[in-house]
Amino acid sequence: MSKKKLITPEELDNLISVGDPQISPDGSQILYTRKSVKDGVNNRTIWVTPTKGVKKPRELTTNGKDGMPRWSPDGAQFAFVRSGKSGAQIYTIDMDGGEAQQLTDFPEGSISDMQWSPESDTLAVSYRKTEEVHTNAAAEKRKETKESDPPIITESAWYRLDGDGYFGHARYQLHIVDITTGEYKNIWSKDTMGFFSYCWSPKGKKIAIATNTSKNALTDSRPTKIVVYDVAHGNNITLPNCTKGPKDAITWSPNGKYLAWAGREGHESTYSTQNLELYVASATKGNAKSITSDIDQCLMAVTLSDTGEVAFGSQIKWTSDSKNLLVKIGRRGEEQICSIPRNGGTLKELTSGNAIHSMGNCASDGKTVALMIGSAVAPPEIYAGKLSTNKLSTKQVSFENTGWCNDHAIANPKEKWITSKDNTKIHCWIMDPPKETKLNKSKPAVLQIHGGPHCQYGWMFFHEFQCLASAGYTVIYCNPRGSKGYGRDHCNAIRNDWGGADWVDMQAVITMMQKNKNINSKNMGVMGGSYGGYMTNWIVGHTNDFRGAITDRCVSNLVSMGGNSDFAEKEDGYFGGNFWSRPEDRWRQSPIAHFGNVETPMLIIHSEGDLRCNIEQSEQVFAALQLRGIESRFVRYPKSTSHGFSRGGPPDLRKHRLSEILSWWKRQLQ
Repeated sequence: MSKKKLITPEELDNLISVGDPQISPDGSQILYTRKSVKDGVNNRTIWVTPTKGVKKPRELTTNGKDGMPRWSPDGAQFAFVRSGKSGAQIYTIDMDGGEAQQLTDFPEGSISDMQWSPESDTLAVSYRKTEEVHTNAAAEKRKETKESDPPIITESAWYRLDGDGYFGHARYQLHIVDITTGEYKNIWSKDTMGFFSYCWSPKGKKIAIATNTSKNALTDSRPTKIVVYDVAHGNNITLPNCTKGPKDAITWSPNGKYLAWAGREGHESTYSTQNLELYVASATKGNAKSITSDIDQCLMAVTLSDTGEVAFGSQIKWTSDSKNLLVKIGRRGEEQICSIPRNGGTLKELTSGNAIHSMGNCASDGKTVALMIGSAVAPPEIYAGKLSTNKLSTKQVSFENTGWCNDHAIANPKEKWITSKDNTKIHCWIMDPPKETKLNKSKPAVLQIHGGPHCQYGWMFFHEFQCLASAGYTVIYCNPRGSKGYGRDHCNAIRNDWGGADWVDMQAVITMMQKNKNINSKNMGVMGGSYGGYMTNWIVGHTNDFRGAITDRCVSNLVSMGGNSDFAEKEDGYFGGNFWSRPEDRWRQSPIAHFGNVETPMLIIHSEGDLRCNIEQSEQVFAALQLRGIESRFVRYPKSTSHGFSRGGPPDLRKHRLSEILSWWKRQLQ
């Protein structure tokens, strides 16, 4: 038996990320995206795998920039989106054979979603046209004429989004595309931000759109209403008696009588400390009702990872008889598929175990489901699911990383519950180095803190954690208050009080680490990204328990953050006051206010293209440390990297980042 390999940053090139599983109408095949590293760059292609038998998955596209595969309801073909210099276009492939055929000829732009009509003759497409001056064609022309790049001019605070870049006044709008000719027609252009969800009626005569037409969407919830568009006549009505508040993942029941969506009452967005609930309404009369208001679970509790495609949206599917709905629930580090009756009642878990389950779509029978399932010791793979009354049985149909997992020494975390000083229960995981490191003495330890903050750590594979464990570090991670997955009170505890209950919980975690006999309590480090960077900054300003720290794409100053993030903070919203004339609440919760106390050496990592947590947040940290003579190192990644860089950025830079992390810990903890 050959010796298993330790995991290094370079192994990132050999991991495969699967995503977006889509099962054929007859349930016999599943399309999925497969992301790999090819010639040093990310390469995404579309593959298909049978749900039965022993045939292996096969590659259907080779362009490297393909995604969003969608079966036609008649099963004869599928559509997908291909990106290129001329923007995103829709292509189709006939399942009887043949090459991909370009369907659309949109002006340069982006596509965020597409859905087939039930008759398989039309696609509804969310498309955004790039402003002419910012197209690739315009940039090439400027190179020829030696003109400078133009300025970005806007009269709306909603003109950029992390990972999406600067789009100015352009917005996603809904179009219908003829599947034979590729001709398209704009049917909805009134959404203020271009954030909307939609679905076809079962007979294809109408499209329901969850949309926001508020004058200033940044100060109102999104989307706020349901519009039903009549495809034949081109008119629309607003569905009456629906609660005012955000709405997401709208879906029509198979019998045509009901609409369901994820939402909540109030003025906050879908990303909030409050639970996202499941609403059901009459498709004609409205009268929306939450059927999960008395169930303390959230429909969008995201489990973070740096492998696989993290699903940030809600997932809602109807059963074929329109009597029940399937939803994904994240809780206690897991994500499970559950069912609930249309009129409300008991939320029944159909899957189980220390794993992350994510739904794609359902076959025509409403019982066969495409899934992704992953765990702490294996990246997600594609599964076919079969729904029965009390269970969703699953069968693995892709094995993209099985060989890699068998060849490598994978650390298996153990969960541990601890009690904070106010008797709050905190869910933790301890990942000791694998036995192949042959480390028997007490080990240096690294405390990892997740971002969000309203997300969760859990039973999900983390290449970064595995690199640290293979390098000989015990990795500790947890879900303090502010995390999703443990009820609304646990999550809401830090609203307008960052550095409060979350810091109390982190102190309990630090104490647990210091008492662990397998950890060298004099040799501990702390690190985190985004909000995790915030808490890292807060910790070093309040304790010297750590010999080193790494703050990544951090928040340090909530006053300046209020105006320089892609989502400008509204007045008296999540945080009290405002950032221009009543900044006291924000400053009270800002780690930079305590940097006069910092003695801990720090590595600072940030992307110049980060539009969520602007790089000036890290510049303040570095400047304060340098001015005070504290050992510090600043690694700035280029504008081609965004806030999500550690999960999906350029492979060479992701490996560089991991090498910087390991080098820093070797410098500080060994």
